[in-house]
Amino acid sequence: MATAKKTETTSWWERLTERCYATSTATLARNVKQEAGASYDALISDLERPLEPHFERELAKQLATDQPAHFSPASTLMPVMMQRFGLQEKSLEESGLINHADYVALRDNCNACAVVGECWKAMRANAELDECRHLCPNANAFDALAAR
Repeated sequence: MATAKKTETTSWWERLTERCYATSTATLARNVKQEAGASYDALISDLERPLEPHFERELAKQLATDQPAHFSPASTLMPVMMQRFGLQEKSLEESGLINHADYVALRDNCNACAVVGECWKAMRANAELDECRHLCPNANAFDALAAR
């Protein structure tokens, strides 16, 4: 009987703790951004770093609404997105399949992307090519380059 009561208390406590954490996660992410800029930049630039799902979701929301000055989607996300399409930045430049002006246009398009938060989460989750095609404003250009 005492064990059953302890299980109920633990279960109740775990639910309360989880709810408190989930409720405060947005504030936590915002505080990291405001008070620990270098750590925040490292978190959003490292697509391999494991993050707690609530915290990851809040970082993605922040990227979608207020992209930090030090974050460049074209530097962080575009190389990974290109890999999903079977492309490598370096080999495109070296082979001459893409000229400098076109590459700059692709980067500008990526940096102006309206769904950067979704893209960030998708690249972190190793999204499949179909999802990438749906998200990426450069998808048609990447498909054309991959077909060459």
